[in-house]
Amino acid sequence: MKTKKEVFRSYLVNLIAVVLLFALLLVASSQGLINRYISGIVMTIFINIILAISLNIATGFLGQIALGHAGFMSIGAYSAALLVKYAQDGMGVTLLVKGVPTAAGTAWFLISLVFGGLIAAFFGLVVGIPALRLKGDYLAIITLGFGEIIRVLIENLSFTGGAQGLKKIPKLATLNVVYIVMIVCVAVMFMFIRSRHGRAIMAIREDDIASEASGIPNTYYKVLAFTVAAFFAGVAGGIYAQYLAVLGAANFGFMKSIDILVMVVLGGMGSITGSIVSAIGLTALPEFLRQFSDYRMLIYSVVLIVVMIFKPSGLLGTYEFSLTRLIDRLFGKKSNLPAKAGKGGAEK
Repeated sequence: MKTKKEVFRSYLVNLIAVVLLFALLLVASSQGLINRYISGIVMTIFINIILAISLNIATGFLGQIALGHAGFMSIGAYSAALLVKYAQDGMGVTLLVKGVPTAAGTAWFLISLVFGGLIAAFFGLVVGIPALRLKGDYLAIITLGFGEIIRVLIENLSFTGGAQGLKKIPKLATLNVVYIVMIVCVAVMFMFIRSRHGRAIMAIREDDIASEASGIPNTYYKVLAFTVAAFFAGVAGGIYAQYLAVLGAANFGFMKSIDILVMVVLGGMGSITGSIVSAIGLTALPEFLRQFSDYRMLIYSVVLIVVMIFKPSGLLGTYEFSLTRLIDRLFGKKSNLPAKAGKGGAEK
């Protein structure tokens, strides 16, 4: 069990690392080291980190296979995009000046992310209440069907742009702001999993019957986890919409949900840091392989197969990487921080 001093030290080390990364991002941007191509990769990494961790809450920590995560992402994306378009066109708010977001633009960007997340969470609640009474393949099929229903509705509704897509979305997403949003989302999800609610969710994953016999309201926590996961998927969708400035239903098909699930499985179902590592790796790897354009996807697929054969639990399994533990090992200090705690993998 960690003492208060160890907890404070761990938070301080992580905060310093986050600030240093942000300073590095600012310096790289100011020196022109980040061009549009690199900026696009980094932005996609930030979005995928939020998506992977949010799905890990439902799939890894709760243990329920969900195949419709892209549906919640699309709801958040269109909700946020329609809100900022209304602010710009309907209310006459100046969101951009020469392509750069104004203070009002940044404020509306943040408001739209919360709005998109709440709308996605509402749909997560509506889908989760009946769907989470089922298990295994049945839940996967229902969430898959939900994702496809959302995609078809988007293609046939006039206010979403229909099959032609939603265009002229204010491009309010900037690297610096999105980095901060990503850090806040990761921190909130990490604290949620480490709270008593997260421990209850992991107890359900380990033994559904035993957890209910212990007094844990299983249905409540299943729906809670599913709703929280949907909320952050909606936030990621809002960022995605205001970075691309154009949306199409095809961007949120079945394969997008599979891409997110692959990140979760590869990183480790039950590891937040594993989801971060896999999101970075699986986003950057195809870009590094562009010089082998003819064999790029083949190499990508082979790498995934090899990893899953030799490490079926994922890169980190249920292990959580700790900067504090790494520093202690580098300086030869004995650490009291365990890599994982029992079957649940929660760091004590």
